[in-house]
Amino acid sequence: MAVRDGPIAITFSTLKAITPGLAALGGIALLIGGAFAGLIAEGFGNLPAAIGAFDSWLFRIARFTLWQALLSTLLSVAPAILVARALSRHPAFAGRALILRLFALPLALPAIVAALGILALLGRAGLIAPLWGPGWPGIYGLSGILIAHVFFNLPLATRLLLEALETVPADQWRLAAQLGMNARSTFRLVEWPAMRRALPGVAGLVFMLCVTSFTIVLTLGGGPRATTLEVAIYQSLRFDFDPARAVAVTTLQIVLTALVLAVLARLGANVAGDANLAVSRRAAVSPRLSETLFNAMVLAVAVVLVLSPMAATVIYGLKADLMRLAGEPAVQSATLTSLGLATCSSILCLAMSWSLVAGRQKLAAARRKSPTSLLERMFDTGAGYVLIVPPIVIGSGWFLLLRNHIDVFSVAPIMVAAVNAVMAMPFAIRAIRPAFDAAALRHDKLSAQLGISGWNRLRLIDWPVVRRPMATALAFAMALSLGDLGVIALFGSDAVQTLPYLLLGRMGSYRTDDAAGIALLLGILCLGLMLLADRLGRTAK
Repeated sequence: MAVRDGPIAITFSTLKAITPGLAALGGIALLIGGAFAGLIAEGFGNLPAAIGAFDSWLFRIARFTLWQALLSTLLSVAPAILVARALSRHPAFAGRALILRLFALPLALPAIVAALGILALLGRAGLIAPLWGPGWPGIYGLSGILIAHVFFNLPLATRLLLEALETVPADQWRLAAQLGMNARSTFRLVEWPAMRRALPGVAGLVFMLCVTSFTIVLTLGGGPRATTLEVAIYQSLRFDFDPARAVAVTTLQIVLTALVLAVLARLGANVAGDANLAVSRRAAVSPRLSETLFNAMVLAVAVVLVLSPMAATVIYGLKADLMRLAGEPAVQSATLTSLGLATCSSILCLAMSWSLVAGRQKLAAARRKSPTSLLERMFDTGAGYVLIVPPIVIGSGWFLLLRNHIDVFSVAPIMVAAVNAVMAMPFAIRAIRPAFDAAALRHDKLSAQLGISGWNRLRLIDWPVVRRPMATALAFAMALSLGDLGVIALFGSDAVQTLPYLLLGRMGSYRTDDAAGIALLLGILCLGLMLLADRLGRTAK
């Protein structure tokens, strides 16, 4: 028996092999579809109120969302050009590898920990305040949002642009050196063309991250004047409980996110990012003293910008009464809850990602030389669909769908684990797929000839090859889940609290010392997991 799927015929054995992948696609569809069902049902249930919510207030929020994202992108990407070029021009610099590792840390740091670090550094009671004097205004509002976004996105943009410079052929560097090109000519004729091709995708990715920023704006926005669409969704449900307005805000957020992702796809940007970006090759250049001094200043400013919030987090965290915090039942419970949910989320993420990768490979083998089928494309890109709908949007849809039927706060563990698992899938697939495809290319024919399949194929052939990428994906998914605040902000309660949720509560009640201690604990956990993922990923290459 065979099932037709476009240009290929799916046999019963192939259908059996791809069933886990179909189940994973069904889970993604259920998660997103349920959220949309909740939004649609709520919208049509009170259509006049939902339409009326598209008012001047909502469009002002949308304008601010786009404005802060545009400013954040400019402030992150423009300096990243200088920083990437400085790192590329000095390949023999002793601290270069250390700077690149430092620039990878913001990818691992939870947004709420970084926000607290920036407040510890630049807040009204921060480390900078005594140097300024009694008139220090603090950084709540647009300025705080921009600083936090630059902290996260400048290192990411730098590493992506540095990767673009790696594509410059070595003979071009040698030719520039032989012709005695100065720094300006080398930049104009060699470096800028490579970075210019990558720039739209890098800027689009940073813009996307800033448009969907939730935790940063929630903690550093400081009030209604600095509110984005995602924060407005949270406020509409948890504070005002205005479902009609939540539907309107969510709809506009989905439309904006879809438009940005469509532009990103057009530009060829990688919306999943990468924690293990390649380092640019050594360039045969000899910078002059003036350029060397300028590049040193650029790198010093970038390092201070990235390192200072993390240092402030450590300084303030060590000032807290860590022993008392460690003995608090609330902290212990939140830690166990976070670790438990992160473990469940990462295992679910790994299982679904493996199912899609393996299913895609089975379909590709069945396809042979035929054009790619629709089902194969679904297996290939299905996990990426979750990027259209941010976690807070999925959470709000399910919140509205379930609120009239059950106690929504009782399903917090299920929602947090499920949403975080699906959101981490694009990253996990990027870690697993190369090794899996390479193993399939080497061993498929021999396995078929020997009749090795199923569990024996996984145990004897595939697992030794993919275990390190799988461990990388597991650690990465756990770190993302540990630091997430999006879904738990809606479904969290006194009964179910994670470390980010507890940290937000301590910040809201002005228990800053406790918040600093919890932030240090959370930061150490997430950084440890991300460093483990990075180490495993490098070992696997």
